[in-house]
Amino acid sequence: MNEFDWSLLAAPFAAGLLVLATHVPLGREVLKRGIIFIDLAIAQVAGLGVMLAKMLEWSHSEATVDPATQLTAAAAACAGAMLLTWSGKRWPEIQEALIGLLFVFAASAGILLLAHNPHGGEHLKDMLAGQILWVNWSQLALPAVIYAAILVFWFALRQRFGDGGFYLLFALTVTFSVQLVGVFLVFTSLIAPAIASRGREGRRGLRFAYGIGALGYALGLAASAWWDLPSGAAIACVLCALAGVGLRSRQAQ
Repeated sequence: MNEFDWSLLAAPFAAGLLVLATHVPLGREVLKRGIIFIDLAIAQVAGLGVMLAKMLEWSHSEATVDPATQLTAAAAACAGAMLLTWSGKRWPEIQEALIGLLFVFAASAGILLLAHNPHGGEHLKDMLAGQILWVNWSQLALPAVIYAAILVFWFALRQRFGDGGFYLLFALTVTFSVQLVGVFLVFTSLIAPAIASRGREGRRGLRFAYGIGALGYALGLAASAWWDLPSGAAIACVLCALAGVGLRSRQAQ
């Protein structure tokens, strides 16, 4: 381990920071709205789009983020977002239950798509836990541009967003994140910093949430490199632990 080149973690850490840039404010909004599992459901729907594109061989690229797969994932995520917008207006009292069913449907459909693929288990694991350790700098350019545009829209126009606008923006954000870091890290990147910063309002709370998220990615990546552990799972566990620490420290004040 002493021979490990720690500079190899720079690009994965940058990918984590890019994901956090959008997921922290959106996650705090999700927590505020009380629709906790929307991110998990839409992330799973985006993942289903990725698996569909790979199964149909619409893309022959091995890159973590490739245009054909990206478009398919975006279309699936936006369709899921529009479905949730409609269901929220039609049956608002059971929206959380419908979100849960959408997640289960997307996860189950993904298993069915990969049922006859000899590498299906590996593809499913990669989609859930991600392959953040293998992200390189060239794969971050397009997500960086998209995330920057999303942040501009969010901070400038969020007061005008109804449920439909929020869901669609959320879907586009999650689409890129799923391919970069996987479904589990999409969920923890949204919810763990939001929980840790619960009760801290305004910019102070936002800064605290960003700090928790960045620390989680740094410690998780370091632990995965040091002990040769799966990076996505290590980061997710650290983020969950930090969420508990942040929540506990707030209660102690």
